Amino acid sequence: MSESTTNEKTKVGNYFVSNYPPYSFWSQDAVPAVDAVLACEPFDDRPLGVYVHIPFCRKRCDFCYFKVYTDKNSKDIRRYLDAIALELKSHVGRPYLAGRKPRFVYFGGGTPSYISASQMNGLFAALRAGLDWSDVEEVTFECEPGTLSEPKIQELRKLGVTRLSLGVENFNPDILERNNRAHRAAEIVRTYAYARKVGFDQINIDLIAGMIGETDENWQMCIERTLELAPESVTIYQMEVPYNTTIYKRMKDEGDEAAPVADWETKRRWTQQAFARLKEAGYGQSSAYTAFRGDGTSFVYRDALWHGADMLGLGVSSFSHLGGVHFQNEHSFEPYCTRVEAGEQPIGRAYRMDEDELMIRELVLQLKTGRIDVAYFRDKFDVDLLERFEDVLRSHVAAGSLVVDNGTIRTTDDGLLVVDTLLEPFFQERHQNARYA
Repeated sequence: MSESTTNEKTKVGNYFVSNYPPYSFWSQDAVPAVDAVLACEPFDDRPLGVYVHIPFCRKRCDFCYFKVYTDKNSKDIRRYLDAIALELKSHVGRPYLAGRKPRFVYFGGGTPSYISASQMNGLFAALRAGLDWSDVEEVTFECEPGTLSEPKIQELRKLGVTRLSLGVENFNPDILERNNRAHRAAEIVRTYAYARKVGFDQINIDLIAGMIGETDENWQMCIERTLELAPESVTIYQMEVPYNTTIYKRMKDEGDEAAPVADWETKRRWTQQAFARLKEAGYGQSSAYTAFRGDGTSFVYRDALWHGADMLGLGVSSFSHLGGVHFQNEHSFEPYCTRVEAGEQPIGRAYRMDEDELMIRELVLQLKTGRIDVAYFRDKFDVDLLERFEDVLRSHVAAGSLVVDNGTIRTTDDGLLVVDTLLEPFFQERHQNARYA
């Protein structure tokens, strides 16, 4: 993982913790564990979700670290979507998944909204043919504003998408261009208006604090423009620079140790200002990254996963978590498609967790909401967090990051702002001070 954010300059490495154990510990040797879990009956009634990776984009953003492609034509896209249908078909007949109904479906990328309305129709039809969606509570679809027209948004609504997530990132056209974003500021407002017109009642806006070129004045403008649109939720990330980004490649070529983005103190201040302004306007905060308004705003995908739900990931480089086994698909387009077309499961690496790792995974993820229920972990994992992590908790409490009281572990406001820096001491010792991805 990256150095502590007390080291002010933004350097290369992962700051955001999305899973546990770290991905660098996953291996090809553990792939047989996937087949073993799929051959078993479900262990309990834990929820099931589906993640669908759509890796196509108009441009690759300089800060993007996801598996994306900007060079695929319509024939390639058709082949890929057909491969997703084949992959799903190969999984759902296995005992662990047979007959199970997903509770959530999440389309991420890349840019899911890059594909055409007819391609969306075919993809949704294939997914519904493989799985019974009658229990689905939430369907999230990530979108790049410049790829959406009113007819396409209408189609998403008809297909059953309940939550539209717009990758706005910034409202300044110059900053969008400097960071190689494909969309422009005018497209944000137009797309948002279309989404409201067709009846989406849960829209999320993503913002990034600390993009190249960001200023205090511009960041305040971004917050106010967001409030004018009044989305049901706002997700705010602090800019980081993982190894597989264009920014890092330029840093490496030019011999720069620090990235040309805001330092951590500034990013934390901007994030704090944004949440304070959102709360002033009536929003609540449900995690270190998310503000919401309205009693009907929910996050089924996040909350289910952070409480141990199964998730089947489909598509190139996608991640799955089934029965205590993590696995990731082939990370390149051609091997993924070729293996699926040959009737193989396109898995590249995996990791079988033990009971202690399962507990730690839920602990570090749930801490991102700002609150841990000690009784939940005692009942589910037979572990007393206050005893097991006595030294870690004492250290964080002394630093003013956590409060332990009445059976809960809570982050302070300052602690929630830097929650990802608090997590590694809860890791098993062998997973500490290791490269994350």
